[in-house]
Amino acid sequence: MASQPAEHSRPGDSSALYELEFPAPSVSKDSGTGPVLVHALDGFADAGNAVTLAARHLRDSLESELVATFRADELIDYRSRRPVMDFSGQAFTGIEMPSLTVHAIRDNAGQPFLLLSGAEPDLRWEQFTAAVRGLSDHFGVSDVVGLNAIPMAVPHTRPSTITAHGSDVEFLGDLPRWGSPMKLPASASMMLELRLSEHGYRTSGISVHVPHYLAQSTYPAAASRLLSSLASLTNLDLPLKALDSAADTLRVQIDNELANNSEVASVVAALESQYDAYTEAAQEQASLLAADEPLPSADEIGDEFQRYLAEQARAAEGDGEPDNDGPSPA
Repeated sequence: MASQPAEHSRPGDSSALYELEFPAPSVSKDSGTGPVLVHALDGFADAGNAVTLAARHLRDSLESELVATFRADELIDYRSRRPVMDFSGQAFTGIEMPSLTVHAIRDNAGQPFLLLSGAEPDLRWEQFTAAVRGLSDHFGVSDVVGLNAIPMAVPHTRPSTITAHGSDVEFLGDLPRWGSPMKLPASASMMLELRLSEHGYRTSGISVHVPHYLAQSTYPAAASRLLSSLASLTNLDLPLKALDSAADTLRVQIDNELANNSEVASVVAALESQYDAYTEAAQEQASLLAADEPLPSADEIGDEFQRYLAEQARAAEGDGEPDNDGPSPA
């Protein structure tokens, strides 16, 4: 399938930010309605690499076809997120550039949906959201759902938890909510949810909570929770077995490491007590904290994000990228 520049592209036009594949795949559902658009942007809110892992799992385990490719040069600040070069010892042999793409994917039942995934844009957020809106209009998108992963004070020994938000509260059903107003550092994913809702789309977001001591690791349990929640919300039939198997394997590895780290083990035990106290005393509240403790403030959540991003920056400056091969309790 050959790509072609978006028609009538001109400076300042949001369509100039991407190239469409030609011919475009059919993405209409059997019912005749348009597809769901799932956006899964890595970078800011991707603790445990859960969003990246979930997107890659969908592309690799289901029938997938490229629809559009965004121009990274227009959207990414390479000085803040420097691409990785390959060096042979004598010459540069390659470079791994960031990518941002839209794929048409069919679930286990053959129902199509669109997946926007890859590097979160650093620049031109308004143009980017306008471009995504144009693509959504073009393909008749019915719903828009964003995936996020945030570090939280939760234990890995309990089921991964989530919070949900969106423009249609009834559509979210019984998914847990924050329930309190707050101000948060913005992301391109949040911007998409806001701007597309302003243009009449029903938008939603799912945030999975990753144990803060594993935020720099690849955490498949969180990716599985994201996709199971997405399936529940959209009625898509999504594969989870491989992620669940990887989560079980990692759980054994983490437990083995904690057995030799009494300090971190005591922290996990305290988190377990807090989690269990909440579960027993406040089943109907959308909070991860014990019933007698308040929700975290906006500043506290913002600080947690900033600490997470600072750790990513330090890892990039030191080793080139965070350690994703296993748990890194801290």
